[in-house]
Amino acid sequence: MTAGFPKQARVRARADFDRVFKQGRRTAAPLLALHWLDDGTPPRLGLAVSRKVDATAVGRNRIKRALREQFRALRPQLRPGAYVVVARPAAAKTASALLRTGFVAVLTRAGALPPPPPDGTMPRASSAFDPTTVPTPDRSGA
Repeated sequence: MTAGFPKQARVRARADFDRVFKQGRRTAAPLLALHWLDDGTPPRLGLAVSRKVDATAVGRNRIKRALREQFRALRPQLRPGAYVVVARPAAAKTASALLRTGFVAVLTRAGALPPPPPDGTMPRASSAFDPTTVPTPDRSGA
């Protein structure tokens, strides 16, 4: 897959947006809301950033660019379906890196991304501790 964002990877038609809003699952965070409809198609992204979020086109485009970039990077890992992201006013004052992090968090919470691996350096034990297998010290004194 190339680094571009082809038309097949976008939700573009109003009917598609309406269908995702009506039939999809909604997961929200303070910065954005995610509507996801698992329709069996490869992952596609639609963005809704209104003038209520940021009055300037530059600000709205910055939000869309950050979300598009993160979606492009995650697309191979995402479950199939149409994803529509609705930005909230708090997104206008947030750095692009935090927008991308918030987007990943919402995708994970929605179940579209696999959960991150657990922290730590040791692998999880495969069996529970069995105290009967621990040798006892010899206290006979001999």
